Amino acid sequence: MSYLALARKWRPRAFSEVVGQEHVVSALIHALDENRLHHAFLFAGTRGVGKTTLARIFAKALNCEQGVSSSPCGACPTCQAVDEGRFIDLIEVDAASRTKVDDTRDLLSNVQYTPTQGRYKVYLIDEVHMLSTHSFNALLKTLEEPPPHVKFLLATTDPQKLPVTVLSRCLQFNLRALQQAAITDQQIKILEAEEITFQPSAIDILSRAAAGSLRDALSLLDQAISHGGGQVEEERVRAMLGMIEDKVVFSLLNALADRDAEKLMLVVKEMAQKTVSFTSALDDLLLGLHDISLYQNNPQLVEELDRNHPISSELAGKFGSEDVQLFYQIALIGKRDLPLAPDQQSGFEMVLLRMLVFSPDPLPEALSHTPSAGAGAKPKGAPREVKRTEKKAPVKEKKTQKNKEIIAESEVVMEQGSSTSVPHDTDSWERFVVDASLSGVVRELAMNIAPVFDPSKDQLRLMLDKAHQNLFSKGRAKEINRALTEWLGRKITVDFQIDDVVAQSPAKEKRDKITARQEEAERIIDQDPNIAELKRRFDATVIPGTVRPSEN
Repeated sequence: MSYLALARKWRPRAFSEVVGQEHVVSALIHALDENRLHHAFLFAGTRGVGKTTLARIFAKALNCEQGVSSSPCGACPTCQAVDEGRFIDLIEVDAASRTKVDDTRDLLSNVQYTPTQGRYKVYLIDEVHMLSTHSFNALLKTLEEPPPHVKFLLATTDPQKLPVTVLSRCLQFNLRALQQAAITDQQIKILEAEEITFQPSAIDILSRAAAGSLRDALSLLDQAISHGGGQVEEERVRAMLGMIEDKVVFSLLNALADRDAEKLMLVVKEMAQKTVSFTSALDDLLLGLHDISLYQNNPQLVEELDRNHPISSELAGKFGSEDVQLFYQIALIGKRDLPLAPDQQSGFEMVLLRMLVFSPDPLPEALSHTPSAGAGAKPKGAPREVKRTEKKAPVKEKKTQKNKEIIAESEVVMEQGSSTSVPHDTDSWERFVVDASLSGVVRELAMNIAPVFDPSKDQLRLMLDKAHQNLFSKGRAKEINRALTEWLGRKITVDFQIDDVVAQSPAKEKRDKITARQEEAERIIDQDPNIAELKRRFDATVIPGTVRPSEN
C-alpha cells in the first residue's frame, strides 16, 4: 500500500475531530440538528484551517443514509463514498482552474436534475474568488434561488474579492488561523498514534513555522520525519527550516545590549556559514525582544510562555524599556524590507546596525507614564555608546581639545569676576544659543526657552511653555545643559520647567515683533487714502491675513 501523507491520513471525518474552529462547528451542528439549512454557505479563512474539510463533513451530514444529522454514521456507503472522494452527488470544483463563464454554465446545466444517490446535490466550489466577473453573473440567479435538492458550499482564502451580490446570498463563516498550542497538541497526538519518537521542542518549532495552518504543520511534520530518519529532533528541524539555535539569538541580544558591533558581525558571519534563513532569524530576534519586554513588565508572564530557553533577569536587565520597543520596531520594518536588500545577509546586518545607531527619544519624567523596566535596567535616556575602532580616536581627541579650549576661555571670563556671564535674559540667552552652535530641534527648543537666573542659589530655571512641550526630551535637555556648561566653564544648577509661561523667550520675542509689524502694516493699509477710495467707490474690502509688511 502506498504511503499516505499525514495531512490526508488524519483529515477530520466528523465535526468532533475538527481542531480550533469551535465557533463554526457549533453553528453548523445547530443548523443540522434544528433542520435550519440555508441553501448557500461560504467558508472563508487562510490556507489549511479546515474550509474544504468542514464542507465535506457537512455534505456527508446532509446525505448520510441514517438521516440528516450533525453526527453522520461514517459507515454507510454514502459516508464512505464522501470520505473517499467518489460520491457522485458531491461535485467539487476548483475555481482557480475553471474561471471562464462557459465552465460555470456547464457546471450549472445539471442543477435542475435530482440527485443520483444522495438526498442533496452538493456543489463545493473551492477558491471561489478566482471566478471571473461573468462567471459570478452566471452563478447569481441559481445561487439565490436553487432547487430544494441543491446546496452550495463555497470556500475562499480572499472573501474581499467576492462581489457583494454573492456575499449577500450566503451564510458566511470566518475560520480563524489556529493557535500554536492547538497545532502542537494535534501533532503530538498524531505522533503518539503513529508511534514516532519526537522532541517537544522540535514540535514547538514546527507549530510556529506553520503560521496557523494545521495542514502546513502536518506537511512540515512529514518532512521532519523524513529528515530525522523516522524521528523528529530539534537540531534536524532547525536545519531543515534554516533556523538558528537559541544560543545564537542570545548572542545577538547580548551583543546588542553591549553595543558591540564587532561581536554582532562575527555572529552574523557564523550564521551565514550555516546557511540559515535570515528572515527566520529576524523572527527569532523579534520573539526574544518580545520576551524581554514581557519580563521587564512581569517575569511571570515569560514563565507562562513555557519557552525552552526563557529570558534571564541578567539579559533583561541590560536593556532599557525604550530600547526594546525601538529594536522591535526596527526588526519589524527590517523584515518587511529584507527582500529588497542586495542579499539577505547584508539586509540583516543593516537591521542590527540600525539598532546600534538609532536611539529612543524618551519623554520627560513629568510627561512619561511608562512603568520602570525592573531591577538592573538601564535608566531612560541613558547614554548609548557603540564600540568603535581606533580609527575614530583622532576625531574624538580633536573634539575634546576643542571643548578644553572653550572651557579654558570660559574659566578666564569667570576669573575676571563676570557674574553676568550666566544668561539671565532674552538677549544673553540668544547669544549663548548662537555661540554654542546649537542646531536642529535642540536649537528650536533652546530658542523657545525663557531663562530665569537666581544668583543667590546659583540656579538657572529654563521655562518652556506648554504649547512647545513637544520639542522637549531628556536627550535635548542634556545637550543644552552640556553646551551651557562648556559655554560658562563651570556647572550650575539647571532646572527645566514646563508650564504656562508669560516670560519672553528669543523665539517669542521674534514672533511678537513680527506680529507687531503685521499689525502696523494692516493699520497703515487701513489708513491709506487710496485704499479708502477703493473701498468707497467699489465697495472693496481688505482680505484679513493678506497684508504683508515690507522687508524695510
